[in-house]
Amino acid sequence: GNGGTVVVADLQLERGQAVAAEIGGVFVRCDVSQEATARPVVGPRAVARGKLMGLVNCAGIAPAAKTVGKDGAHPLALFTKTITVNLIGSFNMIRLAAEAMAKNAPEATGERGVLISTASVAAYDGQIGQAAYAASKGGVVGMTLPIARDLARNGIRNMTIAPGIFGTPMLFGMPQEVQDALAASVPFPSRLGTPADYAKLVKHIVENDMLNGEVIRLDGAIRLAPK
Repeated sequence: GNGGTVVVADLQLERGQAVAAEIGGVFVRCDVSQEATARPVVGPRAVARGKLMGLVNCAGIAPAAKTVGKDGAHPLALFTKTITVNLIGSFNMIRLAAEAMAKNAPEATGERGVLISTASVAAYDGQIGQAAYAASKGGVVGMTLPIARDLARNGIRNMTIAPGIFGTPMLFGMPQEVQDALAASVPFPSRLGTPADYAKLVKHIVENDMLNGEVIRLDGAIRLAPK
């Protein structure tokens, strides 16, 4: 509704194409951690209708495993995969999008684009079994400011959103009583976060050019318990 064209980048071909068609956007099949599939997302074919002005990083996985569990030590491959998708994937998309944005003619404010990544409150309050997930999201938090500083000379802003407990397909797969208990644990509003909550904050970040180099918790004041 704001004159932009959305490029939907995902591994899920049919659902991605359906969403892109619904919003009048473009779909590109992409593994965010691989340069070969990530680069076309920000390339001229994907953004043929204009110039790349924004990136929203929200690909992620959240496997659960204790450092030492019933079957022994945390599988290293699982830790590596989580870091690869959540942290390296986010940085991969940032660096490629920023490269494309840096070639834009600046807006009247001097801005050439805005980058928004998704961390998690687990970056601060990681629970039992979340060592890999918390480490990956902590990395996203930690690189927010230095990337903003790197790109200041290019007129590109970099921000991160750290959501709390949101209604996602993974969460909706849990029993209803578990969902209700999770919603009740949020101080106020006592409900699960929604895609609309996230989208409203993304829109505000895009529109407010003083927001840069910061992480915003979108969590209803929740602080996660150990488990």
